[in-house]
Amino acid sequence: MSPWEHARKVAEEGAAVPWRLMEATDRFAKLVETRGEQIPLDDAAVLIAECAQPELDRAAVLAELDGLAQSCPGYTLDALVPYLFGRGGFGPDRSDYYDPRNSLLNHVLERRMGIPITLSVVALEVGRRIGVPMAGVGMPGHFLLRDKVDRSVFIDPFHGGRLLDARGCRELFHQVTGAGTSWSEEFLEPVGNLSIVARMLSNLRAVYSRRQDLRELRWVMALRSALPPPYGDGPGEFDRAMAPLN
Repeated sequence: MSPWEHARKVAEEGAAVPWRLMEATDRFAKLVETRGEQIPLDDAAVLIAECAQPELDRAAVLAELDGLAQSCPGYTLDALVPYLFGRGGFGPDRSDYYDPRNSLLNHVLERRMGIPITLSVVALEVGRRIGVPMAGVGMPGHFLLRDKVDRSVFIDPFHGGRLLDARGCRELFHQVTGAGTSWSEEFLEPVGNLSIVARMLSNLRAVYSRRQDLRELRWVMALRSALPPPYGDGPGEFDRAMAPLN
């Protein structure tokens, strides 16, 4: 039995699971299996949100991204960044960083608030729709974006879409993680969509564990179990994660 099959079985046995939730987790696993590293980021993020809110209208969430793209005043990075993080109103939730809504795309779009990685997902997906090429950067402690045209340019969606160079990224890293934390230039390398999805789920795991929310943690761990190595959880990780809360 694969880690995904085991996690799904335990999730079903552990609580009364709405059929729409199980349908969403199954679709997520199928999407991962069929698309792998080419997984559509918007579809995956919507499926994560749908697991948290099974009645979610996923077409409406994708349409919101389409609408943002259509309303962007230009098809360049210089137009997109101030559009989203200026007059578009997207920014950080400074009152409750660990609110799970900050990790769920539908709520980020509705509230115009999120954490670095979900604000970056919005920018990546709007940018993709209008032909502005960016890449996610999985810097520890603070997710960033990188311009694919001028690779020396980084974007920090959490701080108003400010532009950074490599030195600025390093300074931000030490602000977040501590002055004595070891730095590597590899932290600024682009990451793929599977890595982004895995990090989103890691954030949700931490949030729900912190809240001791067993019901929500079940589906998060089930989705993590559907990811392939090195992104997913190995055998037994689902049981270990759930044990302290049982």
